[in-house]
Amino acid sequence: MGDINPYRLKVSQLRALVAIADTGTFIQAALALDLSQSSISHAIATLEEELGVVLLNRGNQGTTLTPLGEDITAEARQVLQHLETITQKAQTARGGEQGQVRVAIFRSMATHVLPEVIQQLRSTHPGLQVVIEESPYFSAVDEAVRQGRADIGFTYLPASKEFESWELLRDRYLVLMPPTTPAVGPLTWDDLQQYPLILPPVIDGCRMLIDRYFKAIGRPIPPTYEVKEDSTALGMVQRGLGITIMAKLAAEPIPPSIQVAELAVPLERIIGVIQRADALLPPPVYAFMDALKQVWQQSGLTLDLVPVQP
Repeated sequence: MGDINPYRLKVSQLRALVAIADTGTFIQAALALDLSQSSISHAIATLEEELGVVLLNRGNQGTTLTPLGEDITAEARQVLQHLETITQKAQTARGGEQGQVRVAIFRSMATHVLPEVIQQLRSTHPGLQVVIEESPYFSAVDEAVRQGRADIGFTYLPASKEFESWELLRDRYLVLMPPTTPAVGPLTWDDLQQYPLILPPVIDGCRMLIDRYFKAIGRPIPPTYEVKEDSTALGMVQRGLGITIMAKLAAEPIPPSIQVAELAVPLERIIGVIQRADALLPPPVYAFMDALKQVWQQSGLTLDLVPVQP
């Protein structure tokens, strides 16, 4: 006799066996499963044939399980319970109650915006998990979404045509100056050139915007220091080592001793949400976007989530 192939067993056979154990007869099992008696008889006969053993004692006094039948019925109950658990989990995930959302985000948005969105999401969908990929540069966020490592990205706009995007906010750049600096209005270019300038490295998204800004007005100002961390730049400004140009969201909370001035010509970064235009997103992603919209509304801002045309 050859080995038994477990993959030839059918769920319908296990359901019939458990139903007979519960009701005591083929007729009652058929009624319980809304099947014909012949269907139940066929299911049990083929199950016994596949296993090569007798599971039921059939007699004038009714049907009873053999000792082996009792053991196999107990296992069949567990199989059916596992199948029920699988379908429940899938049904819950389809409703957006479970699963995960993979979010790529740059540092200042992760610090000031993401925690509130996650808190809102947990209040409405406690079973959802948010997986965060944090990066200091927005270009890395774009790449994470592009490669499918993230479902949603918080990045700078405009985005390329491969993404569907929504604008969230416009974050203006400020000039942050040492505590001993006299308070002034919008700074002229001559004012800026009087101080050592502290900026991020050239690969940083903010640095790219600032360099483009200087180039557009024809007044490039080379930095004296290049530092990666916003906190480092703020610490250097506090100690009178120079000034920095920084987005307001990245600078917050701005130390009260630091003097804040405006640029002569305003500069801002547009921050938005992106996802791949060709992606088929699961329900948890839509639940996350709903939570984001709720946070924006509670903050007194309007977030219609109307896609930005590339």
